[in-house]
Order: sequence, then structure tokens, then C-alpha cells
Amino acid sequence: MASIEDLASELSRQLALYANAVEEDVDKAAKNVSKQGKNKLHQTSPEGARGDYAKGWSIKKKGSNYILYNATDPQLTHLLENGHVTRDGGRTQAQPHIKPVEKRMIKDFEKEVIKAVEGR
Repeated sequence: MASIEDLASELSRQLALYANAVEEDVDKAAKNVSKQGKNKLHQTSPEGARGDYAKGWSIKKKGSNYILYNATDPQLTHLLENGHVTRDGGRTQAQPHIKPVEKRMIKDFEKEVIKAVEGR
């Protein structure tokens, strides 16, 4: 027969193993969703005269977070997404391409996290 201390120790060990496995699965999900978002932004970003903007999407990991950003033209993200005033006082039309991808990434990540937690 096992003692209470042994039972508590084994329970604690099993919970730690579970937490590590879920943490790994969540990290994989974040990486995977980030890659999918990057690919989608490559496809849906506006192509301008320069053409580098759509190709400039990149991912970097900072701590446990994956950051999706435009490495070639970061200053254009806000201007293209929301529109802006031109030199002659006119206004450019907004070209929303980041927000739809962001919403899709959030939904996909939530599904992957639920799958990781329930699958264990």
C-alpha cells in the first residue's frame, strides 16, 4: 500500500509532465499558426510599385511569443491597413489585409490550444 506522501509526489509528477506536454503543444500551435498567417499575408498584402511589401512578412520568437511583422516596409503596415492623407490633401483607400488574417489566426490558435489540452 502506498503512503499519502507517495501519492502526492506521484500526482505532482504527473501534473508536471502534463503541463510540460501541453506547453510544448501550445508552442507548436503558435509556431504553426504564425507560419500560416505569414503565408496568408504574403498572398493578401497589396502589391505596390515597389513590390517588396508583400514579400517582407517575417516571424521572430521573443520569449514564448511569436511576432509576425513586416521586415522590409514596417512603416507601411498602418498606412495601407487604415488609409492615409496624401500630399495634395486627398485620402488613400484603406486596404485591410492584416486584420482579417489576425482574426483567422486567433480562431485557429484557440482551436489548436483546445485540442492540445483535451488531447492529453
